[in-house]
Order: sequence, then structure tokens, then C-alpha cells
Amino acid sequence: MHTLAPLWLWSVFVIFVLIALFVDFVVLKKQGAHEVSVPEAIRWSIVWVVLSMAFNGLLWWAFLETQSAELAHTKALEFLTGYLIEKSLAVDNIFVFLMIFTYFSVPPAFQKRVLMLGIIGAIFLRTAMILVGGWLIAEFHWVLYLFGAFLLITGIKMWWAADKESDLEDNPALKLLRKVLPVSKDFDGE
Repeated sequence: MHTLAPLWLWSVFVIFVLIALFVDFVVLKKQGAHEVSVPEAIRWSIVWVVLSMAFNGLLWWAFLETQSAELAHTKALEFLTGYLIEKSLAVDNIFVFLMIFTYFSVPPAFQKRVLMLGIIGAIFLRTAMILVGGWLIAEFHWVLYLFGAFLLITGIKMWWAADKESDLEDNPALKLLRKVLPVSKDFDGE
């Protein structure tokens, strides 16, 4: 893989992500299960936005030192653009998580833990889907119509099922999961 960014910048990024995951999973676990308040969520959101903008500044500086000012401005703007797009797309993820929390009746005190596990799963699944989807689109442009039809059908099914009471016993995904893993019908702590 060819990259314009220096290796040390990639190392800083990977180390930062690992530290952030460590803080979320190990350090903050000492808080225990609790309902996250709006002020707490706002504080954490501000922390992550500030850290992201600091990384963007580091990215700009790294390109300024190793490449050119024009490239530094371009790459910093590309990062900011991608960050803003990802932030706006995160809003739909909130609705998906809320639907999951509602569907499985996850108590507010346990939602933070479920959310963290969901984010880790989403990182791996999104990486795989981007790589496979990007390859499929590059090889077979018509596959975009299949992806669009899938999203449309999924959205219609979600809209159709919105007013119906969920029955977890008939859920095919949960039936399959129960064959592979021991799944409890009740909550057992976090």
C-alpha cells in the first residue's frame, strides 16, 4: 500500500485509537453500569471533536514538513471533509442503536456497554464491507443498483415493522445465534 503520510503519523494514529479503546473499555469500566446523562454525553463529544481536530492539525503539520503547503492544506481539508461526513452519517447510527436498544429492551444503564461492543463490531464489519463493496463496485458498476434495492427493501421492512410488537422468539438471527452461542433470555449484569 502506498501512502503519502509518514510512517510515524500512522503509528501515532494507531496508538491513539488503541489508547482510546483502552480508556473506553478498561479505565471507564470502573464507573460501572450507569445511565449516561446529556451533560456527560456532551462533554465526551467535545473531547472527541477536540482530539480529532488536534489530529487534523498534526496531519497538516506532518504534510507541511514532509511535502508542501498546498498538499498539507489539501490533505487537512480532505480529513476535515471526511470527518464531517462521518459525523453526519453517525446520526443514522444513533437511530439504529436506539432501534436495537428498544427491540431488545436494553436498560439505559447497560446501553453504554452495548454501544461500545457495537462500535467495535461496526469497525470490523464496516472495514470488510468497504473493502468488498469497493472491489465489487470497481469490478461490476451495476452492483450499485443491487445495493440501492437492498437499502430500499430494508427501509420499507423497518418502516412496516415499526408499529408491530417485536417477538424475539421468532427472530431468525437470534435463533441462529442461540445455536452457536449460549444466549440468555434475561439480562445478567452488563
